[in-house]
Amino acid sequence: MANILTRTTNNVMDWVNARAPGMMPVYRKHMTEYYAPKNFNVWYYFGSLALLVLVNQILTGIFLTMHFKPSAAEAFSSVEYIMRDVEWGWLIRYMHSTGASLFFVVVYLHMFRGLMYGSYRKPRELVWLIGMLLYLVLMAEAFMGYVLPWGQMSFWGAKVIINLFGAIPVIGTGLTEWIMGDFIPSDATLNRFFALHVIALPLVLLLLVVLHLGALHEVGSNNPDGVDIKKGPKGNRWSPTAPADGIPFHPYYTVKDLVGVGFFLMLAAFIIFFAPTFGGWFLEHDNFTEANPLVTPEHIKPVWYFTPYYAMLRVVPSFLGSQIWGVLVMFGAIVLLFLVPWLDKSPVKSYRYRGWLSWVMMAVFVVSFLWLMKIGAGPGTDPVETIIGRILTFLYYAFFITMPLWTRMDRTKQVPERVTMHD
Repeated sequence: MANILTRTTNNVMDWVNARAPGMMPVYRKHMTEYYAPKNFNVWYYFGSLALLVLVNQILTGIFLTMHFKPSAAEAFSSVEYIMRDVEWGWLIRYMHSTGASLFFVVVYLHMFRGLMYGSYRKPRELVWLIGMLLYLVLMAEAFMGYVLPWGQMSFWGAKVIINLFGAIPVIGTGLTEWIMGDFIPSDATLNRFFALHVIALPLVLLLLVVLHLGALHEVGSNNPDGVDIKKGPKGNRWSPTAPADGIPFHPYYTVKDLVGVGFFLMLAAFIIFFAPTFGGWFLEHDNFTEANPLVTPEHIKPVWYFTPYYAMLRVVPSFLGSQIWGVLVMFGAIVLLFLVPWLDKSPVKSYRYRGWLSWVMMAVFVVSFLWLMKIGAGPGTDPVETIIGRILTFLYYAFFITMPLWTRMDRTKQVPERVTMHD
């Protein structure tokens, strides 16, 4: 049976290769002949998991668009129709809504791994920059998708976020009306957000994913040691010209990734079947009520993955009645991530070989980000919490602004010539 399957597979591959000979070299370059470091650990699961969730979002999104109606009068009821009357519609909707939050979970962990192991350092600056563009487009895609169900929090969240552009001097008011297509979120807003969410931004995401992977495979993957495997002794059992500390991505890491996929799917299934709202973090309770422009929710807040930046916006005091400084601080927090490859002046890439100062600064950064996430998800009425938020915002900025200083001051350990895990 195995021989028959092997012969059939080989015949199919020969048939395709005879008619499209350019496909096989591409396959070999990016799969069987792409040598990745042999010391990848669990942190390297999240890149492939992000790709998995992207596929889930596209597929479930296609089925949702078959029944969703992008109209202020019908959007909410069409979602209710999907949940109650469409066969397995509730499952597809929860797979999509849970997938949105899990997308940001794996993306944030993927970015954290990059920061920990110096995956943004030369020659991988372009890989990092494309990844950050992916992050920006993903936030825009998630925000527009969040508006579509036309619940209370969707409507008022869209109103608050879009009105932030009104803080821009001179053009702010006109820009806000242009984005919404009206004076308040309405049919025009919903229609253009639907078009961008379903067509334009997914195409941009897919293009950036291809560019991200292409840039990565040109320079090679980083590893926990931050050691370039191309500098090590040459030759291994797969190829005399391959790095000794590298192994073919396929089948070794494709099979290994299946283990991470299995655990991830079990976690996702548990959330979808037993806690799809995740206590109001993945789906806010106010969003199960149809949008009403005349009734403001008690606490307006975005989804959890936007709350760190929303907290920064909220804790910065207005100046002369304008929120421009809060808006600048919020967007500046994202811009700083683009600059990391040039802010880090450490002689070593990986935190494995850095001193205590780098670890303390990284811990301060992580605590600040997570605490701001909690503050942004709260009501924002506690003055003590506002003061804490300002301190945390200062610490967040200090991590990046002082990075050239403390990365030079920090003591480093001896970096090995080769990766530290061998067969």
